[in-house]
Amino acid sequence: MASLKIDETVFDKLAEVLKKHNLSEIEYKNGDVKIRLLAGGIKTQTVKVDDVPIAVPQEELQTPEESAEQTPAQEEVVDFSKHPGAVKSPMVGTCYLAPEPGAGNFVALGDSVQEGQPLLIIEAMKVMNLIKAPKAGKVIHIAVSNSDPIEFGQLLVVIE
Repeated sequence: MASLKIDETVFDKLAEVLKKHNLSEIEYKNGDVKIRLLAGGIKTQTVKVDDVPIAVPQEELQTPEESAEQTPAQEEVVDFSKHPGAVKSPMVGTCYLAPEPGAGNFVALGDSVQEGQPLLIIEAMKVMNLIKAPKAGKVIHIAVSNSDPIEFGQLLVVIE
C-alpha cells in the first residue's frame, strides 16, 4: 500500500462546511486526490494513481473547537443568491447538468451563454424541464451538481 501524505486541514475545513450547511455529504477533488465526507459514516480518500481507498473514522474528521481559533481569517463568502444574474429554480425536482447520461454538461464555469441557451434540466414528476439563460453573459457560478435534489427558488447558476 502506498504511503500518502494528506494535509489534515483540508478534512477540518470540509467537516466545517458539512456541519455549517447541515449537509449529508461533501466531495472535494484536487488533481488526482478526491476526498468525500459522509455525515455519520466512513470517510474515504481515493488517489487515482493507485486507486487505493483510505478509510478515515468519523471522529478524526470532526472539527475541534480550538482549530477555529487557530484558523487564519477566512475569505469573505459571496452570497450569489442576491446577485442580479442569479438563475433560481422555478420548481422542485432533480437537477441534471447534461442533456443525457454520458453527454457533456450544457454549460461550465466561465462559459459565455446567450439568452435562451439551455443551462440545465430539472426533472419534476418524470417531465424534463429545460432551464434556459434569462440573459446573455458569462457563467460565474454553478451552485448545483448533477442529480442534486432542487427546491423551489434555489440558486442554480449565476450569469454576469
